[in-house]
Amino acid sequence: MNINKQSKNYEAKPSRYDNMMYRRCGNSGILLPAISLGLWHNFGHTDDFPNARKILRTSFDCGVTHFDLANNYGPPYGAAEETFGRIFKKDFKQYRDELLISSKAGYDMWDGPYGNFGSRKHLISSIDQSLKRMGIEYVDIFYHHRPDPDTPLEETMSALHQIVQQGKALYVGVSRYPADLTRQASEILKKMGTKLLIHQPRYNMMDRSVEDGLLEELGTQGIGAIAFSPLSQGILTNKYLNGFPEGSRAIKDNRYLKKEQITEKKLDKVNQLNIIAQERGQSLAQMAIAWLLKDDLITSVLVGVSSPKQMLDNVKSIENLNFSKMELTSIEKILNS
Repeated sequence: MNINKQSKNYEAKPSRYDNMMYRRCGNSGILLPAISLGLWHNFGHTDDFPNARKILRTSFDCGVTHFDLANNYGPPYGAAEETFGRIFKKDFKQYRDELLISSKAGYDMWDGPYGNFGSRKHLISSIDQSLKRMGIEYVDIFYHHRPDPDTPLEETMSALHQIVQQGKALYVGVSRYPADLTRQASEILKKMGTKLLIHQPRYNMMDRSVEDGLLEELGTQGIGAIAFSPLSQGILTNKYLNGFPEGSRAIKDNRYLKKEQITEKKLDKVNQLNIIAQERGQSLAQMAIAWLLKDDLITSVLVGVSSPKQMLDNVKSIENLNFSKMELTSIEKILNS
């Protein structure tokens, strides 16, 4: 396919907002789509550029208005933002005010003592680099990607506040912060006049650590929540029920999911969950997403996809978010076995 021809012809579907569900982000004025697109994988320099473009177009045509990045998404670091920037310039510039674009900083990005964590130096430099790579004037949300045990929380939060004051981000968020640090961060920002809009925790059926106080804290503080890794790196799909497909993440890129993590015990649980999903008329992936969205405290679920079809399948999750008491009891029994 001719990429230039493809980009010139793109017009978003007029019906793109008809079927997507949007949820209030905490007690803010922002609505997020129930399904958001993460560019963690499949947008690096070694990935298929036309496929990346199709994924973004398909997502927006489905009403997915939120594209989530980070400075070090790739490979190499920064590549996802560069890829997104190329696609944005050709396809989405005219739709900028309909998009919610987010990025993050806090993990290793460049050499030397200022290339990661939570110093003012790192965060201010990071947002400037990210904006340049994407070719945009501001991001809608800028996150601190992880807690920094050595930098005072006041310094990190004041840097986020400064980024908002400079017009480089409209809102700020945090990721991977435990409940107590989230509360402290929110209070520090509030005193400065900037609201902590959103928290991005890892949350799925296999990893429920956020239920140990964090979700309750977010509700108390009026902070939104967007769950990443909802499918546990592909474990909560039918992908591994019959072995390890050649193109799967456990085979193709085992930096984040290793074969030994997919144990027989986990696969047994996945098989049982898959039966419930089938009875609901959903794929296991769709049920895993719906299971998260059943909780009103979850503003959005952040999915990563390798094809437009996967995005279309994920969006169908919102067609059935209701779980019977029997279904929930059965799911709990499986997960706790």
